[in-house]
Amino acid sequence: MLLDPFTLLVLTTAMAAASALYLATEWSSVRERSLLLWSAGFAIIAAGSVLALLRSSGHVLIGIWFPNGTLIAAHWLFLAGVARFTRFRLSGIWWLLVVGWLALLLLPDGPWWSKAMLGIQSLLIALITLRAALLLRPHGGVLNLGAAQLRVVLLAHGLFYLAKAASTVALDAWIDLPSFSGAVILVSLVEGAMAIMLLAMSMTGTERHRREERIAQIAARDPLTDLDNRRALYLRAPALLERASPATPGALLLIDIDHFKQVNDLHGHDAGDRLLMTLSQLIRNALPHGALAARLGGDEFVILLLGAGDAVQALGQGLREAFAEQARGMFATPEPVSLSIGATLFDRPDLELSHWLKQADNALYASKRKGRNWMELVRSHPSGFA
Repeated sequence: MLLDPFTLLVLTTAMAAASALYLATEWSSVRERSLLLWSAGFAIIAAGSVLALLRSSGHVLIGIWFPNGTLIAAHWLFLAGVARFTRFRLSGIWWLLVVGWLALLLLPDGPWWSKAMLGIQSLLIALITLRAALLLRPHGGVLNLGAAQLRVVLLAHGLFYLAKAASTVALDAWIDLPSFSGAVILVSLVEGAMAIMLLAMSMTGTERHRREERIAQIAARDPLTDLDNRRALYLRAPALLERASPATPGALLLIDIDHFKQVNDLHGHDAGDRLLMTLSQLIRNALPHGALAARLGGDEFVILLLGAGDAVQALGQGLREAFAEQARGMFATPEPVSLSIGATLFDRPDLELSHWLKQADNALYASKRKGRNWMELVRSHPSGFA
């Protein structure tokens, strides 16, 4: 197959249309708006490539400048998709770029017109593309593989158009745009076809990784309270436990709702669910930075934190008082609905979570024996606690 501009345009049309269809299919299953914006961008490129085929018939405005304008619109949609993916709000100036290109068509024709249009259009595409790449830079974390690939492709694509814009102001860089011959047009078509393929692949990988992360988050969450579930607690706890030391002791609080069954029996299970959600919200509000909170099951909750010290007693006391007050106002029960808490302090990083859960469970039973609505705090002996 000859590598001529006509063949490249046909290939570009087919690849852009296939990319648009593929991303639209992905969007139909996951409903991520960034996929829809990227799909629309590729659809516009496909339509513009079809119009570009008219340039061989001498239709300069429809066959050259209008397709180039669709490239600006398509790249703007790519930028909007990246902004949606990164949850960044674009300023109003980026909305005016496509309108600005339309105004260029009203400029009077002249011997410099083609050169100026090519330079301005290339510069606009470069600015939009490079802005999209910069939005994908890591913010306090690491980009996933798909997003990192997309960033590299956008950077390379934007730099290509920046170089193309610079070429128009070079000496003797006049280009016969209405014809298919010309190295700049050929190189642009080759780069465009490669960019379409790479952009579509990295965009899909970017969203697929986001979807997998979301599935993992859902699997690690308790669906009612939105706290970590038991599985997530056992996965995340070791990293926190191994940082415990005499200088930075840790604490584990095991929390149980007193007379929870009365709420379910007298007011229904929906009332019990509301009570569980109330407690989970109180826990979230009181949770220190870096601490873990999880629902083990039923009406049993866990808080795991470092740098505890005397703050553990205050944390438990605050939760008990706040929960008792809210429960009183929500439901009437023969016995007061309150919290019993068993807590253990530790400074040994070599013991597993199950050990400290057992210690806290023993303390919880002790608080129940003392009449409920109580926090029993025990301290580990091996490394300095009395």
